[in-house]
Amino acid sequence: MEILSTQFLLALGSIILLDLVLAGDNAVVIAMASRKLPENMRKRAIYIGTAGAVIIRAIMTLIATYLLTIPFLQAIGGLILLPIAFKLLKPEKHNLEDTNSLSASTGFATAIKTIIIADAAMGIDNVLAIAGVAHGNMVLVLLGLAISIPIVVWGSQIISNLMDRLPILITLGSAILAYTSASMILHDKIIGNFLLSLTEYMNYILPVLFIGAIIVYSQKVAKK
Repeated sequence: MEILSTQFLLALGSIILLDLVLAGDNAVVIAMASRKLPENMRKRAIYIGTAGAVIIRAIMTLIATYLLTIPFLQAIGGLILLPIAFKLLKPEKHNLEDTNSLSASTGFATAIKTIIIADAAMGIDNVLAIAGVAHGNMVLVLLGLAISIPIVVWGSQIISNLMDRLPILITLGSAILAYTSASMILHDKIIGNFLLSLTEYMNYILPVLFIGAIIVYSQKVAKK
């Protein structure tokens, strides 16, 4: 596939669209992971966390063909993501603006770690879809990431600022992550097929259960 050929440009356009569509949840988790940080540290956490996530995403794409052969991969990713959805609902124990530099540094490192882990768990769908479009062409994959990432980072900063003003968005964000977790489990070739064999309504039951648990937990946290 020659660079700048019609086929290359069409594939690149498809990858950019896939990145943006599939990265909506990633923008949410970046925003939620960084929302507890003071303003002067929030952007740094977003930039560093996103950079780390991009590196992980690129590595995952390189081995995407191998990943496709691993049983239970999507289900494991979904199970990793669900606890993160609950964790992000927990209120901050300290005001980071008033604590010493050590506690602020710990929150900063935690935000970056959360962004990278969540993106890696959620990135499985992205990697598999993009690998299919790119047909192993890493130039396409890297160009698509490079173009779409600034949009995701910009979007996460807007979401983060809105969460400061509208706390209900935090619950909504966790609910989105819970839905994504259920979706990943249901799309796993082995676990998903098994769950769907139990009942044809599992596509609705599992997301409702996960989102319901998030709502109940958020109400419990709010009462503390």
